[in-house]
Order: sequence, then C-alpha cells, then structure tokens
Amino acid sequence: MHAHGCMAHIREFEQIQPALLRVVCQGGLRFELHDVTPGPYGVWQGHVTYMPQDPISPLPAEWQMHADHLGQWIANAQQQGVENKLPLFAPYQLDDCGWLANRLAEVLPMEPEHKQLLLAQTDPRQRMASVVEFLTQA
Repeated sequence: MHAHGCMAHIREFEQIQPALLRVVCQGGLRFELHDVTPGPYGVWQGHVTYMPQDPISPLPAEWQMHADHLGQWIANAQQQGVENKLPLFAPYQLDDCGWLANRLAEVLPMEPEHKQLLLAQTDPRQRMASVVEFLTQA
C-alpha cells in the first residue's frame, strides 16, 4: 500500500468475456492515504486527504525540448489516427510544468518507487526538474 495515489476516472469499459474486462482510466486528483487497516474479506480501508491541484507553472525555455518531444509523439499518433491508443488525454498542456511532468512520468520507464516520489511532490516545477534529471541519467 502506497502513501500517495490519485483518483481513477473510468473513460471506457468493455467486457471482453465473462470475468475479463478492458478498462481505460484517467488519473484525477492526487491524495495522501492515512490510517490504513486491513478490513474484512481482504479489503483494505483508510482515509484520504486530497492534495491541491497544481498551480499553473510555465515551462522554462531550457525544458522546452521535452515538451517538443512529447508534442511530436502526440502529433504522430494524431496523423496515424491512433491518438485514442495513447496513454494520455487532451487537453494537452505542453507549456505547463506540472502537466508535462505528470505525463512524462506516466510514459517513461521509471521504477514504480520513483513514480511514487514524483506523485508526492507538491511543487510542479520541482517535479519537472526530477523528471528532467531522470531523462539526463537515462
């Protein structure tokens, strides 16, 4: 059980066969999880505190190339007619540190523990700096 998470909004739902579902979700508000205890039938229970939404944080020029790479990936998917297969959804806010950091963290091959640390960061500019650091080490 992790200390941080985000709401999952179901965008698509399809029953492939009995007991096999295809579900497409989109992340929402982030939260901190507190007072977690095991409940009956293996269902865990706890309390959440919702984290504030990121303030708009303009992307500095030195990080623009990362936005350009993601933007090109989106544009290629749109041109090929496979935008609905991308693991991210419009509106694309490529000029915002928080949005860009979150989307890059979703698609980059990071360890889950690293993604958890990013999820817990409340400063969108610092989160983007952490993603850029990961990219420079890769």
